[in-house]
Amino acid sequence: MVSRVIPVDPFDLVIFGGTGDLARRKILPALYRRFCDEQMPREARIIGAARTEQSPQEYRDWVAEALKEFAPRSAADPDGMAGFLDRVDYLPVDAKGEGGWSDLKSKMRDDVVQAFYFSVAPALFGDLAERLHHHGIAHEGARIVVEKPFGRDLGTARSLNATLAEHFDESQIYRIDHYLGKETVQNLMAVRFGNVLFEPLWNAQYVDHVQITVAESVGVGGRGSYYDKSGAMRDMVQNHLMQLLCLTAMEPPSRFEPDAVRDEKLKVIRALQSPPLKDIVRGQYKAGDNPSYLDDVEEPDSRTESFIAMKLHIANWRWNGTPFYLRTGKRLKTRKSEIVVHFKEPPHSIFDEDAGSRPNILSIRLQPDEGIDLSVTIKEPGPGGMRLIDVPLDMSFADALGPEAADVPDAYERLIMDVIRGNQTLFMRGDEVEAAWAWTDPLIEAWTERGDRPVPYEPGSAGPEDSAILMHRDSRRWREVG
Repeated sequence: MVSRVIPVDPFDLVIFGGTGDLARRKILPALYRRFCDEQMPREARIIGAARTEQSPQEYRDWVAEALKEFAPRSAADPDGMAGFLDRVDYLPVDAKGEGGWSDLKSKMRDDVVQAFYFSVAPALFGDLAERLHHHGIAHEGARIVVEKPFGRDLGTARSLNATLAEHFDESQIYRIDHYLGKETVQNLMAVRFGNVLFEPLWNAQYVDHVQITVAESVGVGGRGSYYDKSGAMRDMVQNHLMQLLCLTAMEPPSRFEPDAVRDEKLKVIRALQSPPLKDIVRGQYKAGDNPSYLDDVEEPDSRTESFIAMKLHIANWRWNGTPFYLRTGKRLKTRKSEIVVHFKEPPHSIFDEDAGSRPNILSIRLQPDEGIDLSVTIKEPGPGGMRLIDVPLDMSFADALGPEAADVPDAYERLIMDVIRGNQTLFMRGDEVEAAWAWTDPLIEAWTERGDRPVPYEPGSAGPEDSAILMHRDSRRWREVG
């Protein structure tokens, strides 16, 4: 199976924060791999922009080292490396001052796609947008890419959207969430809307419940001061898990087009009921072989959660009565992200009790081993009577594609190329972001007003015991994390 590569139009891409960690680890390696696959045209140019004073050649040397570390297979080709670096330039630019902006304007071409990647702190988004407009650098069709966090509450999200809207139309703004660029997330839409097998069953009549898990084995590490102001709710639930929930629960869009898809996602957020606090579990990891959460954030009285689990309901005809269980956390047993759809058992079993019963389960694995698994009930082989067992119908990308699986484009490759193509389907719209915060803010305010403390949990576990109890109350169990 060979994927078809469709080249994009020539472009100028400016990476503000071009010397930062995100550029080094994700953006530049993604662009290089697209160049090696001949999707990025040879007329394209990449301009790094940052405060650091250095020459273009010094920047190219730095880029080469980043590619050797984060795209080692592709970087082994010296001709490919040289060809890519020939298209890389650098300019020192002061985001809050006037330095470098006239030089940047002189480098931009008016007859190609223009894209500006704001790989900087959100506090600088307004400054960058204003200066691009003031200096006449961005032409009418230019696109800007902004990274999360998109505010830290509804007020700041609205302010950020308003600031960007002063200088760019909503059709020019690409709010990137790398989870939406994952191959399996898009396959979720293909499974639902491309197969008559699943969509008729995708509702409360046949689905018992849905579990969405994003587990991380690492702690907050060097992000302690930032993370303690956010927590798992702001850092993960409000964006990543919310988007996965929307794609799982949304109605079929009329067409696979940006606004049609995003309209349906917005309807899910607006139909999402606010859960009572008894249906929310918050936790903090304790010390083990590594420091505790409180040690990592250097705040002994912190009440910020590193883990959260919740039971949610969507108030519409499709999902009335079907719970969605979400959980995410740091320092868990393993790194794992998946969406699991538990179908109901048959309404009547023709087999006796000794045969047992098995519900069908559809698992969409996002990481680390991307793939889709469907458990199907069959008779246990052998002459010992009728006993039912589960067998998986497993579509692992690694097995299905073989050696080509390693070359499946990662999320940033796909999303950056979508920016150049002008396709906003996998990017969040401003009203989506604001609706998510409007749902999130009252929950945070409620547990803050009560003075709730997160429950300590053992590192390397599946989270607090209270999370398991949340499921046990409904006679259900979480899928194993590891």
